[in-house]
Amino acid sequence: MNNHGKPAIPFVDLGTQFDSLETEVMEAVRAVAKSSAFIRGAPVQEFEQAFAELHGAQHAIGVGSGTDALNLSVQALDLEPGDEIITVPNTWISTAFAISQAGATPVFVDIDPGTYQMDPEQFSQAITERTKAVIPVHMFGHPAPMDKLEKICRNKKIRIIEDVAQAPLANSDGRTVGTIGSLGCFSFYPSKNLGAYGDGGLVLTSDDQLAESVRQLANYGQSETYNHVQIGINSRLDTLQAAILLCKLPKLESWTKKRRTAAKVYDELLASLPIKRAATAEGAQPVYHLYVIEVDDRDNCLRWLQDNGVMAQVHYPSVIHLQECYQHLGYKKGDFPAAEKAADRMISLPIYPEITPDQIGRVVATLKEFLEVA
Repeated sequence: MNNHGKPAIPFVDLGTQFDSLETEVMEAVRAVAKSSAFIRGAPVQEFEQAFAELHGAQHAIGVGSGTDALNLSVQALDLEPGDEIITVPNTWISTAFAISQAGATPVFVDIDPGTYQMDPEQFSQAITERTKAVIPVHMFGHPAPMDKLEKICRNKKIRIIEDVAQAPLANSDGRTVGTIGSLGCFSFYPSKNLGAYGDGGLVLTSDDQLAESVRQLANYGQSETYNHVQIGINSRLDTLQAAILLCKLPKLESWTKKRRTAAKVYDELLASLPIKRAATAEGAQPVYHLYVIEVDDRDNCLRWLQDNGVMAQVHYPSVIHLQECYQHLGYKKGDFPAAEKAADRMISLPIYPEITPDQIGRVVATLKEFLEVA
């Protein structure tokens, strides 16, 4: 309850979503339990096939998490010491960790301050003879400028690994993200647009060789049982999670439409307030994993919203290049001003398929109250 006795507005309402799926989800869980095929059971292959078909891709490889999807994809590139991979500093740190854990060096570039996506011009300027790949992150559900990045990479023979954790079914100039680069990395963390009931991830590709390498790396480096051709790990999508995701996958397109509808309501109600809203690039169709705004007094605004029953959050308050673990790279405050400024000012407002116009109205009214007091 908020200070006025009204129910709090959650950041994500997974309970309401479960209510709409309870019968089929519990039947799917019961079927897995009865089969006892908890590892590599039939639902895993069924989900992989359905996910690949939805995206028009040749291969979908279920793995243990979105982080594993990134790690395995980078490792599949066969990098050498000194190789560099370029990404952005305003994402969750797993993107950078995947580069480091493969023995390569992360190189950061700033973002477009309107869309919060990688700036293609700065990406082009950061390329060296050691650059082997780029990881554009489709932040907040808005697609990165893939056409521009792809043209740059094609001329330089640079691989593209898409971080699609926040953007399943987002569209960039008529193409679905995750299918544009060499590899697409997805997360099924519970609060994602397509979420499991635990960890889960997936690598999408139409490159046969990369698909085979990812599969081997995820399965102890085996080409066949007991024949280990690479130094691999154990990363797999559990059968239970695959069964749950199979129940949810047919709903993803309708949930995406509802997120877009909710974003339009926010756009209309926020238009007159002194806050900054994310821009939508020409040719982009976001899926609004997050609805972000910028305000001057972010921390007090967040506190006000939460105290009044609006469970807003911050993604992400610390940019990666200033984290202690990356001090050795030599970056300093001010190197990426657009990303740094956004990190200090940004709030994520509640958005999910089940959110109602009335709830959105309450969120905006509460925000307006703060702005008037401030």
